[in-house]
Amino acid sequence: MSATYESTSLLDQYLLFHYGSPEEIAPPPGTPPEALHFPVATARLAVGDNADVASTLDLGCAVGRSAFELAKTSSEVLALDYSLSFIQAAAAIRDQGTHPYRRHNEAHLYTDLVAHRPADSHPDRIHFEAADAMALPANLGQFDIVHAANLICRLSDPRKLLLRLPAIVKKGGRLLLATPATWLEEFTPPKLWPKTSTLEYLKVHLASHFELTQIKERPFLIREHSRKFQFSTSQTTLWVRK
Repeated sequence: MSATYESTSLLDQYLLFHYGSPEEIAPPPGTPPEALHFPVATARLAVGDNADVASTLDLGCAVGRSAFELAKTSSEVLALDYSLSFIQAAAAIRDQGTHPYRRHNEAHLYTDLVAHRPADSHPDRIHFEAADAMALPANLGQFDIVHAANLICRLSDPRKLLLRLPAIVKKGGRLLLATPATWLEEFTPPKLWPKTSTLEYLKVHLASHFELTQIKERPFLIREHSRKFQFSTSQTTLWVRK
């Protein structure tokens, strides 16, 4: 995994992405409103109509907004990310309720902002931990829901995670995978990129153990500065463990 994810600038971008209000993000005119709440949208899709879930795993939780959403219906949420700085920020928001960060405006100009823990969250249900999604502990256990948003195409060998998933999702459990399929040599060696579409690649590795029940394109927007935004869509697939 690239050291990029330990930089202060990227931490600030992700705190704004996860916790920023529309006014703080200040998106370009015409931006779809749903692009501003991506971590919430994928978490809600993973949960579906399940109002009472025993255990949930949030893989690649980044700075934690999806974990807070998942904890609304799950008694226990284990939220993992490779970036130690992301996990430390998420844990600070859980424990203290807030975390300061800066929004980049342009050049040397910044605005001081604060990420706030969602008012209706259950922070006591969440455990944040730094971990490698390709080398999950053998004693991790099984979960009713596994949520992994924008993670697959950032792994150096995504097959290691895909091969592990059947063992950590309970039978009848739900698996959400979201990916913009932005395969980059910085993260994944080209020889390990899918030879077909990313969707077909996932089907090859998961179809024996999971039923694909839903495919959606979810937009998301990440602000770099006041005139530069990353607008992408993430192909979001929902699977049920056979």
